Amino acid sequence: MCGFVGYIDAQTPVEDSVIREMAERIKHRGPDQDDYYVEDGAALGFRRLSIIDLDNGSQPIVNEDDTKVLVYNGEIYNYQSLREELRKKGHIFKTETDSEVLIHGYEEYGAELPKMLRGMFAFVIWDKTEKKLFGARDIFGIKPFYYYLEDGKFLFGSEIKSFLPYPGFKKELNIDRIPEYLSFEYIPNNETLFKNVYKLLGGEYFTYADGKMEINRYFDFKYEIDESKTLDQWADIITETFAGSTAAHKISDVEVGCFLSSGVDSSYTVHELAKLQKLKTFSVGYEEEKYSELSYAQEFARVDGVENFSIKISADDFFGIAPTVQYFMDEPLPNPSALPLYFLAKKASEYVKVVLSGEGADELFGGYNYYKEPLDYAKYMKVPQPVRTALAAVASVAPKFHGKRFLVRGKYPIEKRYIRNNYVFDFTERDKYLAKKIPSKNPAEYTKCHFEKVKDLDDVTKMQFADINTWLLYDILQKADKMSMANSLELRVPFLDREMLKVALSIPAEYRVRQDKTKVALREAALRQLPPKTANMRKLGFPVPLNDWLKQEKYYNMVSEKFNSDIAKEFFNVSAIMKLLNDHRDGKASNMKKVWSIYTFIIWYEEYFIKH
Repeated sequence: MCGFVGYIDAQTPVEDSVIREMAERIKHRGPDQDDYYVEDGAALGFRRLSIIDLDNGSQPIVNEDDTKVLVYNGEIYNYQSLREELRKKGHIFKTETDSEVLIHGYEEYGAELPKMLRGMFAFVIWDKTEKKLFGARDIFGIKPFYYYLEDGKFLFGSEIKSFLPYPGFKKELNIDRIPEYLSFEYIPNNETLFKNVYKLLGGEYFTYADGKMEINRYFDFKYEIDESKTLDQWADIITETFAGSTAAHKISDVEVGCFLSSGVDSSYTVHELAKLQKLKTFSVGYEEEKYSELSYAQEFARVDGVENFSIKISADDFFGIAPTVQYFMDEPLPNPSALPLYFLAKKASEYVKVVLSGEGADELFGGYNYYKEPLDYAKYMKVPQPVRTALAAVASVAPKFHGKRFLVRGKYPIEKRYIRNNYVFDFTERDKYLAKKIPSKNPAEYTKCHFEKVKDLDDVTKMQFADINTWLLYDILQKADKMSMANSLELRVPFLDREMLKVALSIPAEYRVRQDKTKVALREAALRQLPPKTANMRKLGFPVPLNDWLKQEKYYNMVSEKFNSDIAKEFFNVSAIMKLLNDHRDGKASNMKKVWSIYTFIIWYEEYFIKH
């Protein structure tokens, strides 16, 4: 696990020291080693966290005739079989690393290479002869890839902060995307909140030559539902496939640990990995016991016979680390669970270099409680649209009553009713909180394309498909990578594996979500090995006591100070955002998400446009 940086700039002479300064900004991703390739108008830099072939895995790495140069971040879990195939075709290997498979694989297969890879990765290969850059990102988008394209300059790297030392980089806020941030918590396409900085998306590859960028997709998620199997048969398949995935994700020349919460995903991962090795697990909780999963995790660790190391964090810890977290995040991400994840990764890094985690199981196997909503609406959606629209109109102006929300939302099809269940700031209210109106489109326009691709499938599947292509990519995996790598820790996700994906995209909806249960087939598999209490544990979603903390004077005052700052006045309607905060403190409304989204933006802006 590593980080890389680079640039292609034929117009501006750049000192060789610049690439070193760029790499230094992401030293946390690879504190073990650094190295560089520099030629006229092009440079690649690398920071290494040594995991495989500790003595010989340095990068940048070159091919046999010294015409191609690679930098790469990630792990390829099928690299050993690919290496044997390439050896048979005459390629000569100097190391036992997975990185060398990529450069020889590109020589042999060209742009077809990413389709053959099982793993998490982002990489670039510089063709010195053709003056062409080729790069790709894994199918899920587990590992990050950013690029800056402006005025003939092409910068690329694992983190945006690496662009800051480059003399030709114009650091500008992409102010037009603030409305999208307020609704989604992230920018739901390839843009970022830095102008002219973009994300290569999961399942994409690119070529850059002669100042032109060409992006292609090499992978799309496609459901191919298999109705022929029973629940027991699906449980058998999950059991076998997950065992194989866990074993593949264990490949390492250093010790591998595991995150452990109270849920079935991490517990199942721990149990499977513990079959293969003596295991250290890591858990996080809070001083406020009612929000803490720690006791459940510790109990499971005892039952499963694994060692557990835990940490409790306080409100002071949480608020104190918030600016640091947003700096490491690159873009503002107001998901409160990012902060305990930072502390969890920090704790784990004291003992191991690699951890396995349960991310992705909810999106692939149907784990969120709101996936049950289409089942609740199933009969009602048979009521004619005009009738549902009329009932919604009446309910929307009526005093609060039980079932009001159901009727109001019931006029919409799933495509309009759902994206992560609701927005932080709705399209109709965003302008109220901005200092000045920023023209923007309805957030549903960003997700419409995903629903179109699965328009003939059931509503539960539509919700999962949208989440895989948005929430998982832009939020879950973003914080998983950034918070682990901030602490020089490699995080691997065995549920997000090509073989596990094949299974997940084949399971009928009834074996994913029922009215009384989520992750039906996955829990059935887990029940064969885990205590029923653990296998059936209700989804808690990494709870954070932030809702309560914002009502306490000390933390209310911290947020209030930021809400009245010059930064807040530049971007937001201060009286409107203060009303959000005051109403939350006074118990008049539950505004935690709105308050934290604005606070997060302000402290992120301070980090990148005031301090750095």
